[in-house]
Amino acid sequence: MEKQGKKLFADFQPVSTQQWEEQLMKDLKGADYAKKLIWKTNEGFDVKPYYRSEDLKSIGWLKALPDMFPFVRGTKVKGNDWLVRQDLQVDNIKATNEKALDILMKGVDSLGFELGCNKRYTLEDIELLLKNIRADIAELNFNRTPMHLELVEIIEKLVIKYNRPLDAVKVSVNYDPLARLLRRGIWYKNEEADFETAFQLIKASKNLSQLRVIGVNGHIFTNAGATIVQEMAYTLALASEYLTRLTDKGLFIGEISPRIKFNLAVGSNYFMEIAKLRAYRLLWANITNAYGLNDANNGKMKMHLTNATYNLSVYDPYVNMLRTTTSSMSAILGGADSLTVQPFDVPFETPTAFAERIARNQQLIIKEESYFDKVADPAAGSYYVESLTDSLIKAAWELFLEIQKKGGYLAAVKTGFIQQQIKEAAQKKDMQIATRREVILGTNQYPNTSEQLKQDFHPEIFEADDRRSESALVETIVNYRGPQAFERLRYQTDLFSRQNKRPKVWMLTYGNLAMRKARAGFASNFFGCAGYEIQDNAGFASIEKGIEAAKDSGAEIIVLCSSDEEYTDTALKAFEALHPNQIVVIAGYPMPLANELKAAGMEHFIHVKSNLLETLKQFQQLLGIEKH
Repeated sequence: MEKQGKKLFADFQPVSTQQWEEQLMKDLKGADYAKKLIWKTNEGFDVKPYYRSEDLKSIGWLKALPDMFPFVRGTKVKGNDWLVRQDLQVDNIKATNEKALDILMKGVDSLGFELGCNKRYTLEDIELLLKNIRADIAELNFNRTPMHLELVEIIEKLVIKYNRPLDAVKVSVNYDPLARLLRRGIWYKNEEADFETAFQLIKASKNLSQLRVIGVNGHIFTNAGATIVQEMAYTLALASEYLTRLTDKGLFIGEISPRIKFNLAVGSNYFMEIAKLRAYRLLWANITNAYGLNDANNGKMKMHLTNATYNLSVYDPYVNMLRTTTSSMSAILGGADSLTVQPFDVPFETPTAFAERIARNQQLIIKEESYFDKVADPAAGSYYVESLTDSLIKAAWELFLEIQKKGGYLAAVKTGFIQQQIKEAAQKKDMQIATRREVILGTNQYPNTSEQLKQDFHPEIFEADDRRSESALVETIVNYRGPQAFERLRYQTDLFSRQNKRPKVWMLTYGNLAMRKARAGFASNFFGCAGYEIQDNAGFASIEKGIEAAKDSGAEIIVLCSSDEEYTDTALKAFEALHPNQIVVIAGYPMPLANELKAAGMEHFIHVKSNLLETLKQFQQLLGIEKH
């Protein structure tokens, strides 16, 4: 931009990295730069507080255009359009067909049919399911069925019967025995037979150029607690296992890769998730190229995205809409080919018509009102996103190579290497949630204390989704939600309170105004996560008046909220006056006073370093709230 022939920023002197760093060190006043400003990610690499053009000097794809190998910038020449998908549970074929026709008129252009795992479908069944649905206009996806080969044959017969263009029909059947092995511990038949079925599926699909028969379900890693780098490496290793086994059977990479569809989950780490999808495409293009591509287009990665369920909650469920909106934005900006938005109530019930409508409209608003479909790879050129993309590529590739050294994906699963790494990552995430280093709003921070679950919920919604077969051949992984441990605890309180008085936490606030307000707010959030009744107070003129009011409050738990200095003369007095009739807690951890108070019998201190989950479990026991 110029003004009177002069560039707008000509009057501003350029600022070097050294100058930035000098100013940062000055502002930090001697504090540790790395500890204060460097983000130590779960992905195994550090993120700096700022990036500059010089950080991109070693990145080789910056001059690449959209739809240009290695496709880091996406596979769309113009714009960023994607298919709006909604998944339907097929309980009643006729009713499902009617619902599908209805939502196709409401903005959906991709359908996912969740078939019955133990049901055999005839040609007539599938024909009725797809009645009046144009397979050359709406994308069709079939999941959770063991009859993949028969389904492909049925689809081809129906396409021919209704005279649809063979090259315009977009269908997937999601055959993924490797993911099944990791989730359930068993094959469909056995290892050799299952790979033979994959071979036969590709052969059977030769007449339908847009039929995807192999599913690579990377979402199982995301929802098991894996890091983004782990998810990427395992997903790519799984896909590479198919490439290796099927090329060994005589197929060419150009026959296999166009038949693969990646089903991935996108989480809450906004920019990291955008970078993840860009990194995925580059790595997959390079992997397929190593198998001898003769057409660059066969190195394109077909990606269906859905929101990760890992951070969805039962309590304060409307917040799930915000979570799925931001993660959907990541998926779209990252270049998703299709997207399913999870309804906000999916963690605890069969989604209602209202929840499904909201989920549908979330991505329709992003497309039709926010114009996310207009610009291809809008994140391109961002110093931050490009650097994240590069870091993810390097870290995921390193882990991918480690898996290959162990013999590949299947060998790594059989030895338990992948399962152990996911378990360790999940445990680390669990600890971060328990200590509030990772915040899940409404669950471990800022709970809605007036919310109570009145209806009965099946206990399984608070437990991990374990699909391990009794005859499992390998260790399996489980999918779960990060909030579940807190939800179990809070639901115990709700059940207990149906026949008993809801436990009450009362804030004894006095002394320094700023400290008592801050600590009362902290304590209210702390105990609110267990579903207790919280009563804050404006403050008492003296500790004596506060003690008398505390005795009259009828509260089971009294929290002292003041400054460390004032605790010196008052904490022990309050404890001796209220104990043992009430549980006395100090908000904070005043040292060295804490040791003296402990010696006098005071046990309970809550502070920012507390393990929130374990501390609340202890109070559940003290209050006699048994597990229901």
